[in-house]
Amino acid sequence: MEIKGIIFDLDGVICSTDEYHYQAWKKMADHEGIYFDRKINERLRGVSRAASLEIILEKADRQYSDEEKLEMMTKKNDLYKEFLSSMTERDVSSEVSDTLNALRAKGLKLAIGSSSQNTKLILSRIGLLDFFDGISDGTIISQSKPNPEVFIKAAGILQLRNENCFVVEDAEAGIDAAVAGGFHSIGIGSASSYDKAEYKINSFKEIIDLV
Repeated sequence: MEIKGIIFDLDGVICSTDEYHYQAWKKMADHEGIYFDRKINERLRGVSRAASLEIILEKADRQYSDEEKLEMMTKKNDLYKEFLSSMTERDVSSEVSDTLNALRAKGLKLAIGSSSQNTKLILSRIGLLDFFDGISDGTIISQSKPNPEVFIKAAGILQLRNENCFVVEDAEAGIDAAVAGGFHSIGIGSASSYDKAEYKINSFKEIIDLV
């Protein structure tokens, strides 16, 4: 196994915006009178905005038109971006920052592979927009995780073969995408106990020992 590049999911791996997502979806759902709690929110990890809305609408007492769904997704995203405005470089831990610099020093190519359409906004807020060699996000993909498209495009940007890349993920859907794309996978956070993760780590800095 020759690892030449590492593709990181963004939310929950490089930084955490989970609470912002939850609060935005919760406010939107409450406005519509749809029951939504943190247990349901866990099912949204790693999936697209449209797929997340469909999960939330399972608790709705009526059917929504495509136009209404679009309005709801827009409302959620507007709320989410309001929350993101409070993010700063302090939202990246010293462990993550030090590890990224150590990996770069080893000569590895580094990329982001996130289904979020707000990836560049978040990276800009936390001071990492220009750090990575490539960014593959929700603005250039047609299928979200567990489809491997976002990682395949990231590897393409890095000009590396899939099998020469690690994918670092905290969601099972992301690990599934990595496996489907023929990548080596590292599970962290919630994905550290997922049996399909090739490597399981408890802290971000452990990535250094794997390369």
